[in-house]
Amino acid sequence: MNHLEANFDGLVGPTHNYAGLSFGNVASQSNAAAISNPKAAALQGLAKMKALHDMGMTQGVLAPQQRPDLNVLRRLGFSGTDAQVLDKAYREAPSILLAAYSASSMWTANAATVSPSADSADRKVHFTPANLVNKFHRSIEPDVTGRILKATFSDSNHFAHHQHLPEHDQFGDEGAANHTRLCRNYGEAGVQLFVYGRYGFDASQPAPMKYPARQTREASEAVARLHQLSDANTVYIQQNPDVIDQGVFHNDVIAVGNQNVLFYHEQAFLNTDAAFAEIRSKFGDSPLHFIRVGTDQVSVLDAVKSYLFNTQILTLPSGEMAIIAPTECQENPAVHAYLSSLVTQDTPIKQVHYFDVKQSMQNGGGPACLRLRVALSEQEKAAVNAESLMSERKYAELTQWVEKHYRDRLTADDLRDPQMVVESYQALDQLTQILKLGSVYPFQR
Repeated sequence: MNHLEANFDGLVGPTHNYAGLSFGNVASQSNAAAISNPKAAALQGLAKMKALHDMGMTQGVLAPQQRPDLNVLRRLGFSGTDAQVLDKAYREAPSILLAAYSASSMWTANAATVSPSADSADRKVHFTPANLVNKFHRSIEPDVTGRILKATFSDSNHFAHHQHLPEHDQFGDEGAANHTRLCRNYGEAGVQLFVYGRYGFDASQPAPMKYPARQTREASEAVARLHQLSDANTVYIQQNPDVIDQGVFHNDVIAVGNQNVLFYHEQAFLNTDAAFAEIRSKFGDSPLHFIRVGTDQVSVLDAVKSYLFNTQILTLPSGEMAIIAPTECQENPAVHAYLSSLVTQDTPIKQVHYFDVKQSMQNGGGPACLRLRVALSEQEKAAVNAESLMSERKYAELTQWVEKHYRDRLTADDLRDPQMVVESYQALDQLTQILKLGSVYPFQR
């Protein structure tokens, strides 16, 4: 049976704005209060999805969250009509209003952790939504994320869905942004790498001093248990606390893997040699490529600015691997020189494709942030909600939907406008019909 890896990208929501909500994410904070363009952001994301589909990849779409989240505003004491709730929040607690409007669910690398059936004891694909407790604006996502995932992967014969972990910082879980999987082929048992920033219950262990470590060891272990993984195919690696303090808020900002390739910066991990020895031992005798980028080749600062490692590594139908990179990598002299050299070296990576995702980049997320990877058999792919998969028809349909519903300019002042609620909810209601999701949003229930 053939197996493949599908990429499910988050569709940028109609309230995409620059609020600077993510402490520790340099791009998010540095672009706070800039004027956003939701229409351009959504179209840039769709263009990347369509391009990967045209390359022969299986490409899916995940719907955004309901925003603004008026329910959370009411839970926090803002009462009255929708217009009154917005006005009170705008005047009394603007930062909370910005959080309720956040379109950060576009970064579906944080939506969930996914384990393929080849690795799970029950031979099902497992999904656990991330609890995202480190940031308030993201901590309100998991329930709806779970409903969207269940509507997309609904067949219980093939897919197993779990509740997100307990909503406490000691079980902080940021999903696939701190998880990758190495394997020979997508259908064979592989080695799942869980990267954590600190221990939740042992303060004596190393931890960053400036920025928060969002993923705990205990959270990663819990997800592995839920997904029925064995010790033989699981490795836990601690992220270097010093690199977190340099703005590397997730592992996918400093390392990325695909099949038998792990592409990483030399400062990415603690105890690198021991961790890599464990990976080699569990991976077996097949070739395994650790592609190390030295600080003298690309500094951590340049890696963060360009999102060199927040790129996608794909195995194309030809069997060659390609890097999907933001144009910021092309514009950075050191990074562009490195990538130009990389494709000539003795590694499986032979191509680099650059994409304009500047609206997402300015808010703190690159190509890898925008996608959730799901390894599937052909039978499992056939069980996926077909309307969530990219095609010529779906691309045209979604592009038309964005053109109809999205604004091309959004400022903080616009968020007090009750018409934004009407526009956003109407757009999302139509989207659930386009993607055949059913009533996944609170306003539909």
